[in-house]
Amino acid sequence: MVLIIAEKPSLARNICAGIGEMKKEKGFFVGQGYIVTWAFGHLFSLCDIEHYNPAPEGAKGWTLQNLPCFPEKFQFELRREGDKVDAGVKAQFHIIETLCNRADVDTVVNAGDADREGEIIVRLCVEHALKTKKRFLRLWLPDQTPETVRQALSEMKEESEYDLLAGEGLARTYIDWLYGVNLTRYATILSGNLLRVGRVIVPIVRAIYERDMEIRNFKPENYFVIASAELTHGEKVELTSKKKFKNTEESDALALAELYNATGAVVTSVRSKQDKIYPGKLYSLSTLQNVLGKKYKMSMAESLAIIQKLYEEGYLTYPRTNSEYLATAEKGKMRTILQNVSKLGYPVKFKDSKAIFDDSKIESHSALTPTYKIPDKNKLSEKEMQVYSTVMRRFVAVFCAEECVAQKSEIHIKVGEYEEFVLKGTVILEQGWMKYDDATTKDKILPNLEEGESVNIHFRPQTKQTTPPKHYTIETLNNYLKNPFKDDKAKAKELEENGEVDDADDYRAIFEGLELGTEATRTGIIDNAKKSGYIALKKDVYTILEGGERLIETLERLSIAMDKYKTSELGKALKAVYHGQMRVDEAVALAQSEIAAVFARSAPPPDIILNEDTGKLGEILGPCPKCGRNVIRGKNAYGCIGYTEGCDFRIGLSICHRDISKYEIMRLLATRSTATIRGFLSKRTGKRFDGKLVLNEKNEVVFSFR
Repeated sequence: MVLIIAEKPSLARNICAGIGEMKKEKGFFVGQGYIVTWAFGHLFSLCDIEHYNPAPEGAKGWTLQNLPCFPEKFQFELRREGDKVDAGVKAQFHIIETLCNRADVDTVVNAGDADREGEIIVRLCVEHALKTKKRFLRLWLPDQTPETVRQALSEMKEESEYDLLAGEGLARTYIDWLYGVNLTRYATILSGNLLRVGRVIVPIVRAIYERDMEIRNFKPENYFVIASAELTHGEKVELTSKKKFKNTEESDALALAELYNATGAVVTSVRSKQDKIYPGKLYSLSTLQNVLGKKYKMSMAESLAIIQKLYEEGYLTYPRTNSEYLATAEKGKMRTILQNVSKLGYPVKFKDSKAIFDDSKIESHSALTPTYKIPDKNKLSEKEMQVYSTVMRRFVAVFCAEECVAQKSEIHIKVGEYEEFVLKGTVILEQGWMKYDDATTKDKILPNLEEGESVNIHFRPQTKQTTPPKHYTIETLNNYLKNPFKDDKAKAKELEENGEVDDADDYRAIFEGLELGTEATRTGIIDNAKKSGYIALKKDVYTILEGGERLIETLERLSIAMDKYKTSELGKALKAVYHGQMRVDEAVALAQSEIAAVFARSAPPPDIILNEDTGKLGEILGPCPKCGRNVIRGKNAYGCIGYTEGCDFRIGLSICHRDISKYEIMRLLATRSTATIRGFLSKRTGKRFDGKLVLNEKNEVVFSFR
């Protein structure tokens, strides 16, 4: 018998549909020479710190005394709910263990999802369950249709061929555990608030925090440009100079306008040609989520859940892909799918193009496409239909037999030797694929001008105002996380004439690991940041919340530099493991050295004491101005340890939605005044203001605006 272990029950059912008639037993199916069982996602998780470094006797909750923790050998245990192993997990693993060791089972098959997570989920089950050595194969499914299952069953490879993928998955698991448990405990103990510190969640929250701080602190400034909008042959010709003048340079702008007007403007060239407009590429998960977020205001978590459901029902290919291309080996499969699509009335044909099929631009999975299986519209919900039709329309556009043809025009107008203006226009002559997929190109008709003729102009200064940066949207945050160094001068990529990043460079950045998170993990991490109260998503716009501000500002005070550079470098190390260029333990050692450096450079000062009221560590910040005892940071406020004896000196951790740092409190206790603190939020007006915190004659904390 061949035992197939699927990652989850839905996949097990789809595998059974591909095999044929199967009999259902308790926790598995059997028939046709196969036994099919399943996990519930992760059945195993890494042991907690106390398994390796027990807390000292008498310690309450988390303690600094067993940190940092760097296990010599990472160990897994069945997933727990609180202090006990989850009963359902325990029962299902017992079934897997029994089946693995059946005498009639000579082959075990890993049927985890086709990614690094799915790879290690089933591997861990087999490693813990199997008592004797048996043949171990891998079932790799790009989609879950019966046709694909049958084909994949005939093409299974030895599990050892996926050892590098498993190595990447384990390295990611170990590294995220090291960051999560060590730095979460460390920051939580020293701050008195639960702070979830993770390798990817922090730089994501930091990006939104920094953008919102830019917007909050933005002060608009006026500037001048010179522009003309006069009629020539009865048609308006709009020209705006690229030169800008400061608010104090209006006279300079006026002088340039007069110079241009005196010089005159002449058409130096008029070009017009028919050209083809090509559709966008097939979707990766990120680009699909961008479109769904922008058009339907779907959060990443919602869209991924729907895409995953459509994949599990066999309508879409594997969703967690970062590629927009198809593999050359899929050409036959695409021909069959196109035959099905053409029956729906779409004018499609097979195209053997490098712009569609390119193995060099595929890491593990091809772009998202429809499968052989076409859904009945009545069986899908409105949102499911929105997602499916978005993928289908792009697929139809890419393989559309009808070309999109446009008349493209370009007029060059020069003002002497001072400046050249370029007007560009497009008129769609034949819609072609645009009838089926959304397109941003719209008709723009240019004025009727000929080469050599003069253009009427009257330039004059116009007042403009600088605008703040925009909040991150689902699309712009996704794009930033895929390529966080796009705007960095040191890592900037060459831009093509159309202003887009060159394809080769874009994909090279992905393969080098210069991204934050992956297609498989990004959605879940952003969702965790929302659930943790760090960020908010309204329609498709992200904003920072008070909890997110506190997280970033606290980490800065503790010198925990969880930034995009370190996170992407670790991502790069994971890719090196996948490509066989680095061992798992070498990648883990990189993370350990970074974490050790945090503890070394921001070790807690010697005057930390235990706050008996909260069971947390509280750092002594200075003498109480009312009674002379110590002021420490508690769970909810800075306060005097003499409160049990009647001292009521307290200062909130946050005042007017502004996190108050321990350093500001230390200065207040030492000098009776903080420096000016920026960013308080008025409860009455809803506006931001700046001010100092001072102690008055009664030793109460009040605002001062002097």
